[in-house]
Amino acid sequence: MASHIVREMRTTAPALIPIFRSTLQARLLLEVLNQDSGVTAAALARLLNAPAATVSREVRRLVNSGLLRATKIGRAAVLQPVEGNPATAPLRQLLMVTFGPSLLLGHALATVRGVDEVYIHGSWAARYLGVPGRSPGDVDVVVVGNPGRGEVDAALEGLETRVGREINISYISPARWAAGDDPAAVSLRAGPLVRLALDDTASR
Repeated sequence: MASHIVREMRTTAPALIPIFRSTLQARLLLEVLNQDSGVTAAALARLLNAPAATVSREVRRLVNSGLLRATKIGRAAVLQPVEGNPATAPLRQLLMVTFGPSLLLGHALATVRGVDEVYIHGSWAARYLGVPGRSPGDVDVVVVGNPGRGEVDAALEGLETRVGREINISYISPARWAAGDDPAAVSLRAGPLVRLALDDTASR
């Protein structure tokens, strides 16, 4: 009989907020707690770019703890938060002010014409990538493209309140971003950089 080995991803406590067991667990919870219609474990694995076995293991823990519920629809189990759990609302808020910028900024800017790419840089990006340090006081964002500044401001209205941090936006054209000798682009690429998924299909 052939031997099948399932490899699971090793995870560590997130530098953004080390009270969670792993960055994956925090990001998984953030996604599920902000989906109106629910999400499957398979979809989460794709969203988080994580092994299906690891995501399934985390999901089982969270369902068993009473934070999430799994509802069978056909052959799939759809995951949703248990709103009756008194921990759900404060946990959602805690995740929003820590990991929330990566989710909300990507959703908001996906609707703005002229936005090609969006990156978070600076201290928030460093913590997100696991570099230890103080909790970031603001979120530094660079928008690659040629959007209308007013449209960007309108799309981001209210986000600072939701994530509990000032959001600083800078802009760079696609040509400058692609240039290998542009000082601004070179400086940004040399530091911590988190590319955001521009997706407006998830719940806000």
